[in-house]
Amino acid sequence: MVNWDPIEKIVAGVSSGELKAMDLVERALKAIDSGREFNAIIAKIDDRARRRANNIDKEVSKGKYAGRLAGVPFIAKDNFLVIGAETTAGSNILRGFNAPYQATAIEKLESEGAICVAKANLDAFAHGSSTENSDFMITKNPHDKTKVPGGSSGGSAASVVLGMAPFALGTDTGGSIRLPASFTGSVGYKPTYGLVSRSGVVAMASSTDVIGPITNSVEDAALVLECMAGRDNLDGTTIDRSKKQYTDLSIDLNGKKVGVVSEYMGTGVEPDVKNAILSSIEKLKKTGVKFQEVSLPSLPLALASYYIIMPAEVSSNLSRYDGQRYGFSHPKAKNLEDSYNWSRSEGFGREAKRRIMIGTYVLSSGYYDDYYKKAQKVRTKLINEFSEAFNSFDFLIGPTAPTTAFPIGHKAADPLEMYLADIMTVAANLTGIPSISIPLPVSGLPIGMQIMTKQKNDVQLLAFASKVEKEL
Repeated sequence: MVNWDPIEKIVAGVSSGELKAMDLVERALKAIDSGREFNAIIAKIDDRARRRANNIDKEVSKGKYAGRLAGVPFIAKDNFLVIGAETTAGSNILRGFNAPYQATAIEKLESEGAICVAKANLDAFAHGSSTENSDFMITKNPHDKTKVPGGSSGGSAASVVLGMAPFALGTDTGGSIRLPASFTGSVGYKPTYGLVSRSGVVAMASSTDVIGPITNSVEDAALVLECMAGRDNLDGTTIDRSKKQYTDLSIDLNGKKVGVVSEYMGTGVEPDVKNAILSSIEKLKKTGVKFQEVSLPSLPLALASYYIIMPAEVSSNLSRYDGQRYGFSHPKAKNLEDSYNWSRSEGFGREAKRRIMIGTYVLSSGYYDDYYKKAQKVRTKLINEFSEAFNSFDFLIGPTAPTTAFPIGHKAADPLEMYLADIMTVAANLTGIPSISIPLPVSGLPIGMQIMTKQKNDVQLLAFASKVEKEL
């Protein structure tokens, strides 16, 4: 595995001329080639990356400012539109699709001098918790090749831990950044909903999709967020960024009130995971952090609510893949109806079809009130309960996942068992609050601690998480 310096240090080296962006890109591309057995990468963007690196080195040699991420290689999950490689979203139906423009998040990072070197593997259309639903390959956990890296951003998380780049981008619809971060021992940040533009990112469930970084440290995550956050005219759901910089990580832990979510510490949580959380709490008490157990009564319903709302939005978002405008079109279809049916039948994988069918069902006449409307009522209750909790606590914590990384194939044949992997992460998406997973100091497979706070409190969450990271 390649060990990268903190992003800020890399940028300082490039900006001073001590480091060359071209050397950093070559280092990243070499690491990608060396780690092929882990199946983390779908495609490299080597030619374009080298051109960008050469341009940055030229700008620096002329004494010009090259940006806050000057020369830093990064990897994008393959549902981000990026020039220089296909965008497949891990699905056969998008094989051969070359993006005509770039995602806003990519544009913002590149405007600060970052260089996208590859596209990472994912569960097709981000539907999954293990990358086993990818139509191309199954990514392996860097700590144990027999285990999954989590999903759907499993390729992004694995690539960071394997040292293929200092950071990677992921999407988090129900935990797809935080779960792989927990399983691989990286930092995964899910910002407040709307803080980072979703323009140019293949949609899964539009009301819960969030863009965020996977990094080696909270400090790196804060810097990447600082470069991406803010309103975008191409995405009407975006919100104003904080007036305070996300890289301002100053905070005093003494006196901070933290709620330990009781529903996340009960049955179903592996003893090693629970003990790691409790051990960390004891360490943090010595810094003056005040912990108290808190109950959110509607949390047990969060997963069921999510798996009604999310497929409903998936079924709508996937209707655009019809074999007519872009992506896979069945070559033997002789009429429009056959083209629709055969293109979608062969282009979509089993999980995409499952979610389309569930979503269409819960939105259909006669079932809308029984399922979708009730799920939205639960969502409102969750929002209210979290808001009430944040009146008493600065932050809420618990495990990111109830288990460590599970074996490849262990849950693949049982969709319901696979869905349970998201049980501790979906609530943050349904309520739109920011949430982060940081790795805990353990001797076995990685375990993540999830820290949450109220909406738009990202600056404080990053500062708190950074201090916790250092204390542990």
